[in-house]
Amino acid sequence: MDSMEELSLGARWAGLAFFAFSMCVTALGVILLVVRRWPWCGCHVCRAYLTGSWRKEFTNLGDWYADLLRRSPTGTVHVHVLGCTVTANPANVEYMLKTRFENFPKGKPFAEILGDLLGGGIFNVDGDAWRHQRKMASLELGSVAVRSYAYKIIAGEVTSRLMPVLADAADSGKVLDLQDVFRRFAFDTICKISFGLDPGCLDKEMPVSELADAFDAASRLSAMRGAAASPLMWRMKRFLNVGSERELRKAIRIVDQLAAAMIRERQKLGVGNSLDLLSRFMASTGAGGEDDDKFLRDIVVSFLLAGRDTVSSALTTLFMLLSRHGDVAAAMRAEVAAGGGVTSYEKLKRMHYTHAVLYENMRLFPPVQFDSKFCAAADVLPDGTYVAGGERVMYHPYAMGRMPRIWGADFAAFTPERWLTGGPDASFAPANLYKFPVFQAGLRVCLGKELAITEMKAVAVAVVKAFDIEVVGDNGRSGGAPRFVPGLTASVSGGLPVRVKRVKS
Repeated sequence: MDSMEELSLGARWAGLAFFAFSMCVTALGVILLVVRRWPWCGCHVCRAYLTGSWRKEFTNLGDWYADLLRRSPTGTVHVHVLGCTVTANPANVEYMLKTRFENFPKGKPFAEILGDLLGGGIFNVDGDAWRHQRKMASLELGSVAVRSYAYKIIAGEVTSRLMPVLADAADSGKVLDLQDVFRRFAFDTICKISFGLDPGCLDKEMPVSELADAFDAASRLSAMRGAAASPLMWRMKRFLNVGSERELRKAIRIVDQLAAAMIRERQKLGVGNSLDLLSRFMASTGAGGEDDDKFLRDIVVSFLLAGRDTVSSALTTLFMLLSRHGDVAAAMRAEVAAGGGVTSYEKLKRMHYTHAVLYENMRLFPPVQFDSKFCAAADVLPDGTYVAGGERVMYHPYAMGRMPRIWGADFAAFTPERWLTGGPDASFAPANLYKFPVFQAGLRVCLGKELAITEMKAVAVAVVKAFDIEVVGDNGRSGGAPRFVPGLTASVSGGLPVRVKRVKS
């Protein structure tokens, strides 16, 4: 008995010793961070970032960056405590994404930050691994058969699920969180298109999706890593399995389990002549081993990130803006009516005003507000900014949409007409991609761009034709920006509560 007590006491002392050691290491990390960063950088930018004093004046971190970049003569600033150069200069963006593409990869630091969630998926790799996945994705997404298959799913989800939910809200007068509705819609849609499976998140009962909730948490917590003043902090928490890193590990475990279940189900059903993207990837790789399952898991997660979060984010801010601008909604209805009121894939493509509305919305509220690269070897950007080798470089679409030198003095106004050519038969005229890198640009330009635009357009046309959306409360109702939750994609804090009203015929 005495020996058992001694062992128990020894284990407790060992546990306390390990805890004390861990706390000492953490404290040392904080001290090193302060010694390394704080005294040696007294600039107002770094002080504001570290203390959070920017919050006194700005709603979101992106608004603070936009203000800094507007006031910079070059449209570029340094945030020394992050070891990061931030730019909203189109010439710099083109240099990074096209001219010197090989010198500005995602980089190992970025891959480490998102590696637990995204693994070796297309958004988190460089070199041959990226080229291989991109080639495969390009072949599949460029297929006429896949595009036709995807549009049928989108149209079916809009008709059978989205519209009944909105109609029920209109008839009952209840307040609806439109952001939640669009997330559920986009999740169902991308799961059908990508995996041939139906999670049924937008069924009338609005069931809770464990995968969707875990994915939200993992996305938010992974983004927190990138915002940390030093990677030492999150690495230490991951080592100790405490705080946000413990929560992240739990969320990713759920994502992994459910992604594996999706893959097994798809394998059980057989790939055959299936048109969903996962089946086509399986068929092309002949997936069967453990490495193949890991590869497919990373593809599943990448598709979810690209097809669910970005679309739902853009649709949420779109209807927030339309609730403020009834004249724009009316013009969209007029365009639908001029086309005979019936929507088809070909008719959607001809709706130039609606296309302009979507782009103007994403100019002001890009679903991905910033993107980071790492400078492999020391370089000089076109605006004269020196970037040291190994330094992070961030281009900022959210800030770029708020730059008068790019969009003119009315940059803050919601003006779809800026995207149209003149005359009675005005047609959509896209901006230079390096001025509007919402879908990235250059060699990494988004392969799912056309699919995403089609999905957003189909939703926008159907909803605007039948309903008026009125934002309830202050969230997104005033002229300023809504408050966004930190994450890999833009998400409105508190959702978007709305009342839905039928359009009077």
